[in-house]
Amino acid sequence: MAIIKVFNQGRFLMNNQDILSKISSYTSKMLRQKFGRGPESCRATLGINHLVLYIRGFVSPMEEVLLKTSQTAYVNHARDVIIKHVMEELKGVVQISLDVEVEEYFHDWNFTNNTGMLMLVLNGTTETEQVHPNFNKQALELEVARITSLVQREPDAIKTYILSENVILVERIGILIPIEKALILKGYSSELLLTKDDLEKSYFHRDANFNTIFTTPVQDLFIDWDFKEDKSMVGFVLK
Repeated sequence: MAIIKVFNQGRFLMNNQDILSKISSYTSKMLRQKFGRGPESCRATLGINHLVLYIRGFVSPMEEVLLKTSQTAYVNHARDVIIKHVMEELKGVVQISLDVEVEEYFHDWNFTNNTGMLMLVLNGTTETEQVHPNFNKQALELEVARITSLVQREPDAIKTYILSENVILVERIGILIPIEKALILKGYSSELLLTKDDLEKSYFHRDANFNTIFTTPVQDLFIDWDFKEDKSMVGFVLK
């Protein structure tokens, strides 16, 4: 991978912002190669243990037709398959350019806003300053717990990661109920994921009071799940 060599040779001459710009550009290039067109913009935000890529303007003409005919499930499935290949390739770039291992990743798409988010969990710390919250973190975690309990059950643990003033991640650990675990064991993970995607997001968008917790309105909200580890990541983008 030529771009990895460029990162490796020049990483000590670049600051974090330069590296993030390279990662963003490379991500856009990979998406263009895999999907036939690239996003209008791809912005990388680095935290101490996380890297987020916020993508805007990324719906292909074929996907647009499917979405207009209410075939969202097909679009989600196709993206999930392709994005897994993209993420595996992106992991190598991130690991070499930031000198950390990528432990796991999450991704989600908001077709209404034509946006998406790639969330990478880093197994190691980066040279990024800690961002202090300008909102009540406990209130946010209580609200996430309340909304989660309406759909399934209250999480065993909730952790908040503040990457910047307008990018926040909330990790939920221990949220699956017994019937969901049984469905996963019987091979119904895809069906469960589609159902949770529709149901849980509707509650987070409709019933949550996030705009009263944050000092600015929520521009985008993304949710993805890791059934194997029984955890979920919620990504917030504030205006």
